[in-house]
Amino acid sequence: MKTQLAFASLLALTTSLAAPAALAQTAGASPPPPAQSAPQTDETTGEPAEQDVEISAPGAGGENEDIVVIGRNIPNVVRSTPQVVSVLSAEDIARTGEGDIAGALQRVTGLSVVGNGFVYVRGLGDRYSLSLLNGLPLPSPEPLRRVVPLDIFPTSVIASSLVQKTFSANYPGEFGGGVINLTTKAVPEKSFFAIGGSVGFDTETTSELGYTYDGGKHDWLGYDSGERKVPGFVKQAGIDRTTIPTSQAINLTNAETSVLFENYHIPPNFSGEASMGTSVDIGGTRLGVIAGGGISNTWRTRDAVAGIRNIPATTFRRVTTDHRALVNGLLGLGAEFGEHRIRLTNLYIHDTLKQGRLGAGTGENFESPIEGKAPIMEQNTNWFERQLFTSQLVGEFDFGDLDVDVRGAYANTKRKSPYERAFRYLYDASIHDYRNTLNGGSSATIAFSDLNENLWAGGIDLAYDLNLGRPFTIQAGYAYQDTDRSSYRYTFDYVMPGGTALPNPFSQMRPDFLLSDYTLQTNGIVLRPSTTSQGARAYDAELTIHAGYAQLEGEIADGLRATAGVRYETADQSVIPTDNQPATVLSNDYWLPAATLTWNFAPDMQWRLNASKTIARPQFRELAPQLYLDFDSDRVFFGNPFLKDSKLTNLEARYEWFFAKDQRITAAGFFKKIKDPIETVSFQVAGSNATQLNFANAPEAHLYGGEVELQKYVPLDFINNELFTTRRLVLIANYTYSHSEVFAGNQLIRDPINPASVTRPANQVFTSGQPLVGQSDHLVNLQLGIEDTTKLSQLTFLFNYASERNVARGLLSGGGLPPIVEKPGVRLDFVLRQGFDVLGGQWEIKLEGRNLTGTRFIEYQDFGGDIGIADTNTFDLGRTFSIGLSTRF
Repeated sequence: MKTQLAFASLLALTTSLAAPAALAQTAGASPPPPAQSAPQTDETTGEPAEQDVEISAPGAGGENEDIVVIGRNIPNVVRSTPQVVSVLSAEDIARTGEGDIAGALQRVTGLSVVGNGFVYVRGLGDRYSLSLLNGLPLPSPEPLRRVVPLDIFPTSVIASSLVQKTFSANYPGEFGGGVINLTTKAVPEKSFFAIGGSVGFDTETTSELGYTYDGGKHDWLGYDSGERKVPGFVKQAGIDRTTIPTSQAINLTNAETSVLFENYHIPPNFSGEASMGTSVDIGGTRLGVIAGGGISNTWRTRDAVAGIRNIPATTFRRVTTDHRALVNGLLGLGAEFGEHRIRLTNLYIHDTLKQGRLGAGTGENFESPIEGKAPIMEQNTNWFERQLFTSQLVGEFDFGDLDVDVRGAYANTKRKSPYERAFRYLYDASIHDYRNTLNGGSSATIAFSDLNENLWAGGIDLAYDLNLGRPFTIQAGYAYQDTDRSSYRYTFDYVMPGGTALPNPFSQMRPDFLLSDYTLQTNGIVLRPSTTSQGARAYDAELTIHAGYAQLEGEIADGLRATAGVRYETADQSVIPTDNQPATVLSNDYWLPAATLTWNFAPDMQWRLNASKTIARPQFRELAPQLYLDFDSDRVFFGNPFLKDSKLTNLEARYEWFFAKDQRITAAGFFKKIKDPIETVSFQVAGSNATQLNFANAPEAHLYGGEVELQKYVPLDFINNELFTTRRLVLIANYTYSHSEVFAGNQLIRDPINPASVTRPANQVFTSGQPLVGQSDHLVNLQLGIEDTTKLSQLTFLFNYASERNVARGLLSGGGLPPIVEKPGVRLDFVLRQGFDVLGGQWEIKLEGRNLTGTRFIEYQDFGGDIGIADTNTFDLGRTFSIGLSTRF
């Protein structure tokens, strides 16, 4: 065997779980991008030169076009767009050193990353954010969400990321906090070949104790080699809700998916990638191709604690080791002729998490230790395989005064989780040992789940320049989106005939012997559909949207620019579950107006005012009445089929001073009124202290706040030293203050526990004045660095702070629970990038250090009084360090 069997160490674990925790964001998650050229300076002014930023977004006419106001050319993308945007170019992304786009985006003003790659804009949850790829929507591989987790996108395939915080009619109406539009790389300027790799370690994970299991020989790639193939009899038993007999149960893979090992040599993180591109001119057409692929392996161990801090007997400790394997590939074909561009983009991302978990402590009813041993011991082995594929065809045509954009896409996401195994042992003082009798609180379960989602999307945008003596453009467009999802989760319990207890010595066996062919056949053990898995086993969901818009943009007076438009959307949404659970059918249409006024009152300064109305639809999983266990938080979620659309009114005022190229100071104030916001509500399961999370519409909520941003370069040539002649100081800082309040009176709303049959006053679920779930009052980002303007040489320190935010609010009635609160705290990172030329290639070496402050992940509830603080999911985060090397020819 590789290492000592973990089950043999379970007894020692009950007194001391001595595994380290791990980082929340792993080092080396993706290799460094190909060696970048150094930031250049303008030859005439000596100021930083304008970066070329490639953006492909909804709406004809081009977000990246220059405009002329009062005779002055304004080339900066952030300034020239009629809306409030933040843009990360390829160079901006590279400076952060992040391996995925979610990490890079958390440096943008007002943005924070919650969970695994879900971006919150100004504290609004991920349901209020919209993610697009080249202006087209994407389906999600996550059961709990409709939005795509952005940590699956390596920065190496992204040319730019645009965040628009004010709504305009050319974007989809589900625009609560903002839209994040990712643009992939298209036709290269010249031929290149790039290759790179990195290796990293985590002080809480690498070469420390973790828990792993065999699985299959291809697990390191993230692909199952057949050990987890789901037999047909399992699917049929899940559909029919019938028992699987012993004769079939023995055919399931056993030891490879149920034996947990101690591993004191968790390997380092590593990654590698290669890309190439070329272009050729044929007649008046430039044809190009860009292709790339990458693989990364990262490890994270968490030693998480849950329980009341001042009552040690309530503690439950669980050590989780995640092995994440990510494979990605991009193939882009492009053609440019005249002012026209066509691009075909094919993107493939395969992201797998292999997870081993071992825990011990008290259970839902806070059982006391027995003979100094934890009363409960639990083991889980999981495999979560996510896949995203999209093929997009975009044509951007410029016919002089008329611009035409045509977009079409097919996308598919899958999430497969076969062989989710769970074992629960109880300590028996009469034999001084742990037993699993397969009844009476001890159990062995196995679950199989599968999600498949298809999305078809298309649209056409027209823009016509009106020759009125001033720049005026009229735009119109149509968009179509059809999404369908099928999902099932079949859970089975290993049980004895008649529900009797498994006798000794079988009940004292480790998991693989407990479920061996001999044990199953000797005792007649069968697989019965789980009685604890309530709700629907499966559901089908669909969302179809038709939208049209008209928008007028132009300079209505010297220095005064206006954009006004309206979008009409009609949508049909349905979630149809099995098992006689209530279905959801929503059919709504909306008129969504938007207007932005920009006053360029001085050569380098302008004011913006924006007003709009937008919506947020409930996500499929929020509607599906099906139990789902989130293994990251160890919380159970259950959908509410009676949720309604949320409607938002948005107001913003903004001051901007562009005192030099790519340098600015901005300040903004914003207000949002949300009718029927969807909130996560936690409550205690009847008869125990276990927590479950459901969803409910609050009557109303308000969000308001302000943000400031500074981007400044300071040449260091005044220092009398040759080293600083071509170097400059880079200062990028932003701060966002936001405050939200929920308002609830005696209005009757659907009860989050029993929405089909119970209504209750809203103030029994929500407390007026409490913040929205996920909203932090304070967000601070600071980048301070030194870089060379003539060659690649950068040293950047990155500081990030987010104040506390609610993960879920507590249901007030029935005893009441305080909200579950996350404390993100302070993080300090550094990135060192140095370029050099060797063997005819441009080389880059990159050093990274993450979470230098050693900030812990803290999640808790404050019960007050004698109980005090109870941790719900708290663990140490490691400091991570990585080194990468890449080259470009």
